[in-house]
Amino acid sequence: MHNPPAIVLLGNGGLATARRIQALYPQARILGLEQRVEGADQSYAEFGETLRSLYRSDTPIIALCAAGIVIRTLAPLLASKGAEPPVLALAEDGSAVVPLLGGLGGVNRMAREIASALEVAPAITTSGELRFGTCLLDPPAGYALADIEQGKRFVSDLLGGEAVRVQGEAPWLDEVPLPLANEAQRVIRITAEARPAGRHELLIHPRVAVARIDGAANAEAVRQALVDAGLAPLSLACLLADRDRMIDGDLAATAAELGVPLRFVTDEAELPPLHQHGDGIRLYLANAPLDPALIGQPRGRLTVVGLGPGAAEFMVPAARQALDEAEDLLGYETYIRMAGPLRPDQVAHCTDNREELQRARHAFELAASGRRVVVVSSGDPGVFAMAAAVLEALDESRDADWLRVELQVFPGVSAALATAAKAGAPLGHDFCLLSLSDNLKPWEVIEQRLDHAAAADLAMAFYNPISRARPWQLGRALEIVARHRAPETVVVLGRDIGRPAEKLTLTSLGELRPKQVDMRTLVIIGSSLTRRVPRADGEDWVYTPRWYR
Repeated sequence: MHNPPAIVLLGNGGLATARRIQALYPQARILGLEQRVEGADQSYAEFGETLRSLYRSDTPIIALCAAGIVIRTLAPLLASKGAEPPVLALAEDGSAVVPLLGGLGGVNRMAREIASALEVAPAITTSGELRFGTCLLDPPAGYALADIEQGKRFVSDLLGGEAVRVQGEAPWLDEVPLPLANEAQRVIRITAEARPAGRHELLIHPRVAVARIDGAANAEAVRQALVDAGLAPLSLACLLADRDRMIDGDLAATAAELGVPLRFVTDEAELPPLHQHGDGIRLYLANAPLDPALIGQPRGRLTVVGLGPGAAEFMVPAARQALDEAEDLLGYETYIRMAGPLRPDQVAHCTDNREELQRARHAFELAASGRRVVVVSSGDPGVFAMAAAVLEALDESRDADWLRVELQVFPGVSAALATAAKAGAPLGHDFCLLSLSDNLKPWEVIEQRLDHAAAADLAMAFYNPISRARPWQLGRALEIVARHRAPETVVVLGRDIGRPAEKLTLTSLGELRPKQVDMRTLVIIGSSLTRRVPRADGEDWVYTPRWYR
């Protein structure tokens, strides 16, 4: 199964067309070349490597540029025709839609969909598609082609003038202009039966079987159970198991090897009739292709991500993918907006920034029902952010359904690291991160830690340095640090680093005043060895040497 498409832009001229395509594929991301495209969902630095990375990750590519550029870029990767994602080239103004690669992955279908949305004709060159208006080797969801090589020979015969007949239920072929004849030797056979394709057959298996796994079973055991029941392995729609097996890694690996979804029982009445009972495997067989999404539920997934400092290019790709795949997003409203744009089908649950535990509990409830959930933090989720709140909620509850959720935490660029990088390397030697907020710990503890960190001559980064409710605490913190540091100690102030209004200020401990700082400012106080180095533009770099004297 392919990932959501990526719409790749080289210039601003194609942005309007890209938005029209995104309306057709709401999960698609618009990727724009940095410093040349404004308003993209995500920026990239190098066209060639970006396109090749998308291709390797099985991501459909819609490139708004010349077809030749795309072909030359991907040429080193072209190998198996059956394993490639759809790749299309579009004119920036939407006047041309050219499918390039992925004929067996639905590229011509995408070309027709895009061309229809843009009100142009797709430049389809595939002989079979031009003749019949569909790709016979790319059946719709719920059906699987038995043998691609046999299928190619079959279509070649039809293009050579042979007639064909259809046996079995194939509703999508009803409107296809096939050369039909009741006595034709060539047969499109739709059957779940386990049998080899004849020389003149196009064999397609409807996915009508569900394998319920009651014991240990690997992929080969499931295939054998299907064959023993007279069913083709490709007739399998999904694996099914009891909910208490959600954390069974071997079962998940079996489903992955078979290339089918893994679902978990919620209601026995949802299942088709029992067809076969084997040793640890029960087979259910339906009369028509099954939609696995309507059987039981999947294992829910809860991902805690950090957006980084704010700029899209500083977000790790795994976090971006989790956001794209999410059904529900939870977080402070400002962060949810930063994570967008959201698709119409994604649900945003925006809460106040002081409701972390309530947010975490809500996230687990959603994930336990089988949904893909993302909890959003700025910076890194494990640095004074939501990862700890999510684990605290789990620790307090120990709810069996919550424990079965697939929980993962993806890192982000923290405010301290973003500010440090902007300034140079003030955290280049031993350092510590301290929150000056006393909402969850006594101020006496903060003072004690400040005193010890300053005495140890660590560079220090202050989170939550000041607020309207506690305007005095930063001044008190600076007094404590000043017991151990000289007035000329270098200080870096980073406000909204990575966002449009970012501001970096270099000062010293003796010159720093609390009024220069607010809650959106990250304060870095250097060690005794931290120093400033002139830059060509008249400003300074800041770094802390790796050595210590």
